[in-house]
Amino acid sequence: MPEPAPTPDLVAALVAKAHHVWRETLRIHRRAPETRLASSLSAVEIFVTLYYGGLVRTNPANPFDPERDRCIISKGHGSICMYPILADLGFFPAAELERVCQAGSFLGGIPDPVIPGYETVNGSLGHGLGVGAGIALALSRKASTRSVFVVCGDGELHEGANWEAAMFASQHRLDHLNLIVDDNRISMLGRTDDIVTLSPLRDRLASFGWDCVEVDGHDVAALLAALRDLKARHAGQPKALIARTLKGRGVPGLEDMPLSHVMNPPPAQIDAILAAPEGGGDA
Repeated sequence: MPEPAPTPDLVAALVAKAHHVWRETLRIHRRAPETRLASSLSAVEIFVTLYYGGLVRTNPANPFDPERDRCIISKGHGSICMYPILADLGFFPAAELERVCQAGSFLGGIPDPVIPGYETVNGSLGHGLGVGAGIALALSRKASTRSVFVVCGDGELHEGANWEAAMFASQHRLDHLNLIVDDNRISMLGRTDDIVTLSPLRDRLASFGWDCVEVDGHDVAALLAALRDLKARHAGQPKALIARTLKGRGVPGLEDMPLSHVMNPPPAQIDAILAAPEGGGDA
């Protein structure tokens, strides 16, 4: 039976949270320009939906609670938007957001497990899916029903280890494993189609035995409906959601630019965006 459609109130709450997280991510980057802004802005709605949409079971008082769901954030550099989410959920004090990348802060430019709420080291790209598959296998051997989510960027799918993990997960019928691809179609130095094309990504993953869907990655209602449905499916297949997104979303001159990965908006531009009462996430 299909999962019920998200209620209008929940969708409105997720939209408001995404607006808040988008603005907080800009504020963090304004204070710590070494953070990767464009990669983090494309994933805002993905993480907001996962953590506020009732999809990832967490316990801020005990981040390694054995009854938690696991979320492996493979695109660690592109998850600075997770900092305000984790602070808001109570994993650490919100005051820490003022100290990102400063001496003595555990919130760095590339997150690692010293941050409450992060499961793995995420600096070297292309390994999150393999780690997630191993965790999913271990949980299944323990007869656990906990879910494993892996969030990766499309650019890191150029790494062959991902496809080894995809075959492994399919062979072992890891249907508690859920891959979410932030498909913004831009890698570090250009568009993915100009480097190594992944199109059609849905068909490629399906050919490896995965159950795949594709949605607008900035539409929280579509994300929530698709992720609820995928999480509930247990038909012996690992599952993947391809979220079509825009790198640098909402920042003029950064959004969808081929070199946005290594671009920083001028501080004055960020100040102007944040000063606008309705500024936040819309191009």
